Amino acid sequence: MAQHTFLAGSDDWWRTAVVYQVYPRSFKDGNGDGIGDFSGIIGKADYLKSLGVDAIWMSPFYPSELADGGYDVADYRDIDPRIGSLDQFDELINEYHSRGIRVIVDIVPNHSSDQHPWFQEALEAGPGSAARERYIFREGRGENGELPPSDLTSHFSPLAWTRVPDGQWYLHLFAKEQPDFNWDNPEVREDFKKTIRFWCERGVDGFRVDVAHALAKDLNPLPSHKHFGIDAIPDDGSDALFDRDEVHEIYAEWRKIFNEYSPARIAVAEAWVPHVRKFGYVSKTSLGQIFNFDIALAQWGADTYKKVIDDNIAFDKESGNSSTWVFSNHDVIRHATRFAFPPGTDDNEWYGKNRFDPQLDLELGLNRAKAGTMLILGLPGSTYIYQGEELGLPEVLDIPDEDMQDPAWERYNHEMKSRDGCRVPLPWTRGGSSFGFGSNGSHLPQPSWFGDYSVEAEDGDPESTLTMYRAALALRRELNSGDSMKWVDSPANTLHVDRGNGWHIVTNFGQEPIAMPAGELVLCSAECDGGMLPGNATAWLKA
Repeated sequence: MAQHTFLAGSDDWWRTAVVYQVYPRSFKDGNGDGIGDFSGIIGKADYLKSLGVDAIWMSPFYPSELADGGYDVADYRDIDPRIGSLDQFDELINEYHSRGIRVIVDIVPNHSSDQHPWFQEALEAGPGSAARERYIFREGRGENGELPPSDLTSHFSPLAWTRVPDGQWYLHLFAKEQPDFNWDNPEVREDFKKTIRFWCERGVDGFRVDVAHALAKDLNPLPSHKHFGIDAIPDDGSDALFDRDEVHEIYAEWRKIFNEYSPARIAVAEAWVPHVRKFGYVSKTSLGQIFNFDIALAQWGADTYKKVIDDNIAFDKESGNSSTWVFSNHDVIRHATRFAFPPGTDDNEWYGKNRFDPQLDLELGLNRAKAGTMLILGLPGSTYIYQGEELGLPEVLDIPDEDMQDPAWERYNHEMKSRDGCRVPLPWTRGGSSFGFGSNGSHLPQPSWFGDYSVEAEDGDPESTLTMYRAALALRRELNSGDSMKWVDSPANTLHVDRGNGWHIVTNFGQEPIAMPAGELVLCSAECDGGMLPGNATAWLKA
């Protein structure tokens, strides 16, 4: 086993970090089986060092039947053999730490896989057993218990309950292969603390907490039909399933463990909660950070973006938080494509295969994606970027039906596009087997045009998205000087941010060019000639 390495530094390193999300199965295949793995991630450490990121966040790599892209975990303290081994994980930590890059891992505490030993034990043990108390089992309704305990819906199917052969039903807020843990059970709490220590001791720098707002539940009485979304969650902690105050009792225990290490381990919550409820997750006794999805959901426009930025900067000042600006991840359509949608497209139409046939302006989408990225990279706080966005990758919208892997595809009766379109393996070369992803194909089909967006095609091209990202991350490290920012008056449909140290960020959301403010132009997301900033572009200047 490799020696575990720890990266020294300030407890506050995360406040201004740029974190790169690696979706392991689709990043780089090192052994030629069509699935990305640790060998591939290790082999690209120099690439990510050259990109200029401060940390990587790896989506789940645990043993899994892949009912939900690895978020159905069968063993929280082991590695899926298709991805690697614990020895390779230690090697990965060492390679990235030696380059000054920290490693954050996904933890999935709301539910396990139905293949987890605990759940298999619960099925064998039967009703009333201690094993079943680790999960949420209930008797059914009706004369013989043939009806579900309630009509609660799940994210991936019409019903959040599945019946087992002995007649009881178990709760799953997601796929039926993802039974929910019972977090009122002390054994569950203790086992997850053991898991956290396990990975901290192997050198992990932090955790991304999946569905962080769902652990604590009030199931008396059992909740009925549920609409999922921020707008359906009350702002007083009274929801039966989400964002209950009790969840922070769990995270307070985790925080004590995080603080045993130096620097203290960090955690970021994936919690879709009302704005006023974010405070609990970022407190010094809880996780510390929460994803800011507001900017990802906002329609392109100066007024919309200004409100989102103002709201989140105000929240940061009041809470002591550091924003986590993010446009894309493994669950949403890549923002180079979202920005290409016709004006006014509703968020719910992003995945509507049968309801929405997009007429895309991909050049416009890429221009806005680059401009938006330069804007958020210039704001106070941290930024999370998703693998491939540094290449300007669009969403793959035409994966054949028979190749879809996302459970949402089947469980919504093929009426919604799956999330597979943003999970297609990355193109590293212009051609060859799977565009350099691996030597023997890829687990999702890549389109013929992928080579044009490859690292090989963009590396060294002064006009490429990759070149812009590298330049922006290097300059950000040089120019960043804390949390200071103020707005500067600017023409209609533009935003001008003064970072207080001579660094200015100007974004033109309109179509027509505007005169560039005074200052030395150090970077532009588009070709900036004659002192003019084009439409859908961002410039960085030094006064």
